[in-house]
Amino acid sequence: MSKIYIIHENSEWTDHLIKRLEALNLPYEDWLLDSGTIDLNSPPPEGIFYSRMSASAHTRGNRYSLELANAVLAWLEHHGRTVINGSRALQLEVSKVQQYLELEKYGIKTPRTIAAVGKENILKAAENFAGRKFITKHNRAGMGLGVQLFSTAEALRSYVEGDSFQAPVDGVTLLQDYIESPESYITRCEFVGGKFVYAVRVDTSEGFELCPADACTIEDQFCPVGEESPQPAKFQIREGFTHPVLEKYEQVLAANDIQIAGIEFIEDKDGTIYTYDINTNTNYNSDAEAASGKYGMLEVARYLEKELEKGSPLVNA
Repeated sequence: MSKIYIIHENSEWTDHLIKRLEALNLPYEDWLLDSGTIDLNSPPPEGIFYSRMSASAHTRGNRYSLELANAVLAWLEHHGRTVINGSRALQLEVSKVQQYLELEKYGIKTPRTIAAVGKENILKAAENFAGRKFITKHNRAGMGLGVQLFSTAEALRSYVEGDSFQAPVDGVTLLQDYIESPESYITRCEFVGGKFVYAVRVDTSEGFELCPADACTIEDQFCPVGEESPQPAKFQIREGFTHPVLEKYEQVLAANDIQIAGIEFIEDKDGTIYTYDINTNTNYNSDAEAASGKYGMLEVARYLEKELEKGSPLVNA
């Protein structure tokens, strides 16, 4: 029987999709790639395969999940299986360098970025940002890994030579112009089937760890008695959002065979948009969705249903 196979390394980020698949009575199988084997001489099962592999897998103890996934996706594609977010999507997921170059190819502005390997080269690269703020981040990251804000090269040196320095898993540190939003927020645009679904505003006033998944949310540890003005939600869907950049985003996704993704941008004080992340393992925030009545995982499940029906019509399934 043909079914939907979910390829991932983190069950907490996959449970919401499974619930949607079950609600739609769709056949599925969970492929957890925290370890495993592949028999290259055997064909894969029939069905469609949706990869939800994340660049931050190593932070959950799954250091080699992405390498395993790369092999699995190559195996599936070799046998002509339908793969949602396949090998090319994984290449972009694990390299912001490749993301930025691909975005620029389609006329999408990205922050000025320098890639460096080795502490001395990181410090040398900082000379290019003299007189203005800049950030560091990991090339292979996710969830804001390695993001630090600096005003001077001297501050960077203290960080790089100190005990708190975070070495990227692939060794590549990015130095990037700091784009300051007047209202301290970024926008994340969600796409399913390569088409725009909605945009969500994400408050960045408390830092750069911007994972929207419910499993990433840290609840307030203290709520003052009698507080009458609660802080605005960190994630809020931007109702009716439209912008010419959305068409360019869809072109990038189509050219790279990416069907499901979240793309993040920031606007500076002049309204100029800088795009800085393509997340091919997109998650959704339940509070923001409940407030607007738009549900990303439901859209994903319906899209997978249509893809499954293309190869194997579900008759009274």
